Amino acid sequence: MLSSGSSCTKSAAGPEALKAQPGPPLWLLAELTYRCPLQCPYCSNPLDFAKQGDELTTAEWIEVFRQSREMGAAQLGFSGGEPLVRQDLAELIKAARDMGYYTNLITSGIGLNEARIAEFSEAGLDHIQISFQAADEEVNNMLAGSKKAFAHKLAMARAVKAHGYPMVLNFVIHRHNIDRIERVIELCLELEADFVELATCQFYGWAELNRAGLLPTKAQLQRAERITNEYRARLEEQKHPCKLIFVTPDYYEERPKACMNGWANLFLDITPDGTALPCHSARQLPVQFPNVREHSIQHIWNDSFGFNRFRGDAWMPEPCRSCDEKHKDFGGCRCQAFMLTGDASNADPVCSKSAHHGLILAARAEAEQAPHGLDDLVMRNERASKIICKA
Repeated sequence: MLSSGSSCTKSAAGPEALKAQPGPPLWLLAELTYRCPLQCPYCSNPLDFAKQGDELTTAEWIEVFRQSREMGAAQLGFSGGEPLVRQDLAELIKAARDMGYYTNLITSGIGLNEARIAEFSEAGLDHIQISFQAADEEVNNMLAGSKKAFAHKLAMARAVKAHGYPMVLNFVIHRHNIDRIERVIELCLELEADFVELATCQFYGWAELNRAGLLPTKAQLQRAERITNEYRARLEEQKHPCKLIFVTPDYYEERPKACMNGWANLFLDITPDGTALPCHSARQLPVQFPNVREHSIQHIWNDSFGFNRFRGDAWMPEPCRSCDEKHKDFGGCRCQAFMLTGDASNADPVCSKSAHHGLILAARAEAEQAPHGLDDLVMRNERASKIICKA
């Protein structure tokens, strides 16, 4: 059973980490499932998703929502995998909306239809975000692993708009679609998008595995950002409602991002089997994270070792400890530090002050060389996940 009471278990994080009571988890992400009909090679799900435990039941998810709302959570995102795989999605949406959450469905659109859009609207869903792999049908379908994916996404994007939802589109930008950024933006305008996230690939999960085939060159990135800024200026001049958001990959920054606005500061992620994480990618870290089937949300957020491990700045080694920007970037991304250096306590190698910044420079240099083609990418699917698990 899902724990609903506070736990008396003491945190192993020590008194330093627990001096200040953290603020509430304002943003709750419910990763309802790792199942997905698509095979995107930049998926942020764990490489070993095929071996993860049983999914939370409908009742267990609703209890997570209740406890999190009592803690102060205000926004709830439904994601995956593909959340549309869950047949209880409308029931979960209604339960969350009845509790007062602002609800957001993050979907590929595969599995969506007019009937389900109407059902979700009736349940009180506030927001639907649809993702595309590319503006080119052939590339989109190849990356998705479905010959009908692009046409279906277009139809569902138009249906979402017709049902009165804000049109929110997400394009993951990588070296195989970045040179067609004009077409991406034009397609978004054709679909009457209100918000467009041009999110250059961030290298976690399957994207990190495929980095050599996905990281754009600096010239590609600069061109795409320039074109996006030109479109943005024209749209603002025309007072056009579409807002373009361009997200630069960490690998071309000299200072790390304030990852998740600080470790376990605002964001709470619950994975399909109930493991609670302070960010989407933290499951890969050598840290024992709590599970909602064993502990209350209050204990998890306030007292668990995993959520206190990198809170504040007491954990920081040099150069972060003495850095005058540590309260802006919180030392950067712990998952990235672990992936690239093997130690999650290290400064994020994106930072030019990091002793490991050469790893980022080497990745940029690799991107300038002959890139891996689409055929070289490892696609995210259960078979590949099982092979990677064994390796």
